[in-house]
Amino acid sequence: MSSINESTPLERLDITQDEQKKTFKKIAFRLLPFLFLAYAINAIDRINISFAKLRMSEDLLLSDAAYGIGAAAFFVGYLLFEIPSNLYMQKVGTRATLTRIMVLWGIVTMLMSTVESAMGFYVLRFLLGVAEAGFFPGVILYLTYWFPGSLRGRITSVFFMAGIMAGIVSGPLAGWIMSNFHGWFGLKDWQALFVLEGIPAVILGFFAWFWLVDHPEKAKWLTVREKLVVQYSLSSENQAIEKKSIPLKQLLCDPRILIAGFVFFCIYSGTNTVAYWMPTLIKEFGIHDIRQIGLISSLPYITALVAMYILGRSSDKRLERRWHLALTMLVGAISFTLLGLFQNEIVLSISLLTLGAAACLAAVPLFWTIPPAYLSSTAAAAGIALISTLGGMAAVLSPILVGTIKTQTGSIYMAFSVIALLLVIGAVTLLLGIPARLLRDTKS
Repeated sequence: MSSINESTPLERLDITQDEQKKTFKKIAFRLLPFLFLAYAINAIDRINISFAKLRMSEDLLLSDAAYGIGAAAFFVGYLLFEIPSNLYMQKVGTRATLTRIMVLWGIVTMLMSTVESAMGFYVLRFLLGVAEAGFFPGVILYLTYWFPGSLRGRITSVFFMAGIMAGIVSGPLAGWIMSNFHGWFGLKDWQALFVLEGIPAVILGFFAWFWLVDHPEKAKWLTVREKLVVQYSLSSENQAIEKKSIPLKQLLCDPRILIAGFVFFCIYSGTNTVAYWMPTLIKEFGIHDIRQIGLISSLPYITALVAMYILGRSSDKRLERRWHLALTMLVGAISFTLLGLFQNEIVLSISLLTLGAAACLAAVPLFWTIPPAYLSSTAAAAGIALISTLGGMAAVLSPILVGTIKTQTGSIYMAFSVIALLLVIGAVTLLLGIPARLLRDTKS
């Protein structure tokens, strides 16, 4: 074979499918373990507040309403700086951006141990959101530099699974830290939790600077031929994509996007409530040992892993999305509603919480099979981003809603019943507002 260099015309490379497969497998083994670990630590640092609350609320005299506001403050900072962070990443590169994000969020997480008042709690939660802003969408954008669309779905799903794995380990880990490190360097248990769980993000952030590469052409661990394989695969894909922009005003007036955004809002209200209020609910069952609470809180995530696989496979096999998603949402709603009726039955309460929380978590990947098949090709890219933003508002509103209801009524079961109602409304809206005939990849 004649010599290959980076100036060789791509159409003359005669690249085989086996060559592409080996190249992208090599890239996946290089990048995915790091990104998986980074996202898992990100998820742990984001929701560790739900376990710290069990102790810090007593020390700071923090009401449930105040906790809800603090939980929401994170997402205010996150949403405000998400787009600027992504734009800045395109200027300075992924390596610098992810290093900055991880180091800053680790530092702010550790600073959470210094909170002495509700206002301090709000400020640091907001700053944590600012620090983390852009991490998830930044990684998703980064993956487009390395993998073609034909592989991106599988690669992204592996990355997404890190959040579920974090849910499985975060509870037992928090329980272990808070049970064994109370008094460590004079820190209380919840303070030690923030310090110890903030350190890995800082370390991993510095490691990112040496491990990550902004673009394939700069990767010293790829051969010249492998770089050309990546370039060929991505250029072929980009040439096939017709890029069109749609005005924001037009998107906001599109009922398809508004309906899908509302459905995602209802789902996200459920998953966010699970993330930030599950330990509190378990404590209401009469379980006060922090280690037991941590272990029990991992059950919904384990169940969700199984449910995601079964539901995803069933949905693909039958080419049916709507009823799979709607019924999953209704299972979550029924489980949350029944919690209040069986609050004195610990085993049954844990079972209902596990089922309801797993249903909410499993609904997320099911939902994201619908927008790409529901929107036109010209509206898909911007429309999906807007749907995500609209649904993401639940992250701001649901913690405040649950905290306010808990403070005003003294019952967290009432708050979960309200979330259950939202899930029902979302399921009905899905079935009525998104007819099967409008989905390109389903049987109508």
